[in-house]
Amino acid sequence: MKLAEALALRAEKARRADQLRARITANARYQEGETPAEEAGDLLDEAGDVLGELESLIRRINRTNATVTVDGGGTLTDALARRDVLRLRHGLVTAAASAAAGEGQHGYRQLRSELRMIAALPVAELRAQADELARELREVDTLIQRTNWEADLLD
Repeated sequence: MKLAEALALRAEKARRADQLRARITANARYQEGETPAEEAGDLLDEAGDVLGELESLIRRINRTNATVTVDGGGTLTDALARRDVLRLRHGLVTAAASAAAGEGQHGYRQLRSELRMIAALPVAELRAQADELARELREVDTLIQRTNWEADLLD
């Protein structure tokens, strides 16, 4: 099985566990004299099985991520960390540029005597930096996706 397939299966198992949780809580109590729509105990057993499969799958995915190397050196885990930090950095720089530009703020003066708002950060430079970070993020994400489809899942 390819790593990308395992990632899709992991997402499916997590969704299934969430669905079972909702069904369990909906059927955990019922009114005396009524019968529940589903047997909560059976659902709980099924959820335990699904979570066991999910744990095994996550272990294999993590083992694979830590072992597989990507183009440019480093492991897939390193590339995932790089992508996560690039996303955070891009969000930070974009937010800083938006705040410095006054987006979402009412900064119009009605009288010349009112105080004027001045940007504390260079908006154009921040926007250019955000564009560069977005480009790097796309490249790293593409590298990760390609590796996911090329790498075999480890046992």
